[in-house]
Amino acid sequence: MKAGLLTSAGALLLLQACGGSDERKAPDRRADKAPAVVVETRAPAAIASDVDAAIRRIEGPVGVSIYSFSDGWRIDRGCGRRLPQQSVSKLWVAIALMEQVDRARIGLYDPVTVTPADRTLFHQPIVALVGEQGYRTTALDLLLRAMTQSDNTANDRLLSLVGGPSVVNDMLVRHGVRDVGFGPGERLLQSGTAGLFWNPSLSQPGAFQQARSRLPAATRLAAYRRYVAAPPDGATACGIVDGLAALREGRILSKASTQTLLSIMGASVTGHARLRAGLAPGWLLSHKTGTGQQYGGRTAGFNDVGILTSPEGDAYAVAVMIGDSGSGERAGQHFIRDVARAVVAQQVRRGSGF
Repeated sequence: MKAGLLTSAGALLLLQACGGSDERKAPDRRADKAPAVVVETRAPAAIASDVDAAIRRIEGPVGVSIYSFSDGWRIDRGCGRRLPQQSVSKLWVAIALMEQVDRARIGLYDPVTVTPADRTLFHQPIVALVGEQGYRTTALDLLLRAMTQSDNTANDRLLSLVGGPSVVNDMLVRHGVRDVGFGPGERLLQSGTAGLFWNPSLSQPGAFQQARSRLPAATRLAAYRRYVAAPPDGATACGIVDGLAALREGRILSKASTQTLLSIMGASVTGHARLRAGLAPGWLLSHKTGTGQQYGGRTAGFNDVGILTSPEGDAYAVAVMIGDSGSGERAGQHFIRDVARAVVAQQVRRGSGF
């Protein structure tokens, strides 16, 4: 995207359309009350069968969770193990930010400067705007970049703005979001997964990839295996759906902040071949994708999570996660797509009375 696009009138219109405001409000104390965890009820047999069939077609540990807001049923699969979230974890940073907006600690139009020292790794288009004196922007701009483009530097700058990983983890605990952890941020997470120790020089273009390529194969393999066995950013699909349900039902944020965040998630440009590919015309998707590093033909995390809303207005919280898998990107895309298709098919059956 062009410089300034995300802080232009378009961003302002998006925020206003969602009912958001930068007015400093009295603290919203609803965030101090942990929501009830969604309890699983028996799901229709047809969608359970469709999900199980999709799982059998993918190699590696997977997690799938689907919750019907309208009917109250739930499907949980593979939730005994935490899997890598990767960029899905940007969702929790966004919620932590909006919680502080609700409490009048941060304003979405507060000025924020991104400096060369804030650069991270991998996908970070905002870096093209960061000169020697830094790039002066707003919290809203960073939020849009993190959630719609999955910009790692924008997200890590937001992470520092809200107070760091401990603040995000505390938010998850306070709101009763089970089996979801937030890792140390992109730089430490990605360097550790590769078997490197972080230093700022790795943020230079191509430097991380060159340093990683010089590592002995045994070092890289050991680091990869440590990560997928116990990912510091690990979560279960069930825990993520708990968080999505609490978000949509207004049990974490104010109504305005909830609508703002879900609208921003609906503008995401990532993952067109994942959940979005399984939707029929008229469906809406507010989501966040996540993709991990690859080594030896395997991928450490391939995910898509979000709220799917039918043309009739029935909504579903969905989390689809693949852990350490050698199935490949195309197979992962098809797996996630097929879970979305299963939701759409169930909605059709629901409308037909089956």
